[in-house]
Amino acid sequence: MHVQYAVVTSVTRDDLLDGGASFFAETIERIRELSPQTLVEVLIPDLQGNWEALAFILAARPAVLNHNMETVPRLYPTVRPQAGYELSLSLLAECKRRDPAMVTKSGIMVGLGEGRREIETVMDDLLEVGCDILTIGQYLQPSKNHLPVVDFVAPEVFVELEGVARKKGFPGVASSPMVRSSYEAGEIYRQVTESRGQA
Repeated sequence: MHVQYAVVTSVTRDDLLDGGASFFAETIERIRELSPQTLVEVLIPDLQGNWEALAFILAARPAVLNHNMETVPRLYPTVRPQAGYELSLSLLAECKRRDPAMVTKSGIMVGLGEGRREIETVMDDLLEVGCDILTIGQYLQPSKNHLPVVDFVAPEVFVELEGVARKKGFPGVASSPMVRSSYEAGEIYRQVTESRGQA
């Protein structure tokens, strides 16, 4: 493998007792065996609040632990009816409690009817639990069976939101219409390590 940075994710596996944590951990370890220089980021589900499963993932030492908030609290019943805003925040907080040095990351999609103040509240909540990296992208309707787009956010608004996030204290930010969780992931991780004086 000649990969400098890898992002590992999965579908939500609530059917598994550990939410798939053992598979995440094993994948991290296998990548490290094959390619010791590869940095691994994991994008994980909420594990249904199973913090021992989270600890299993952390023990495998990913470079970044990512769990997306996806949207603002008011829209959770519509956008993420099977999830919980506070549970997602708690996962990121628990990650920092167990490993304060771990780089944590989260993201939201805009265009679902959220307000500017609501977006900033999510930023504040993420900073409160020590989140290092924030991604903001435009929601696009994957199919007619998914929620429709409420509005297409102007590119300049994404630039403004990035400025707000950096001013609030996020060392790593990506904000533009086409940004997704893995967008420039390695470069944004480097921004965080540089801000910590680790580069």
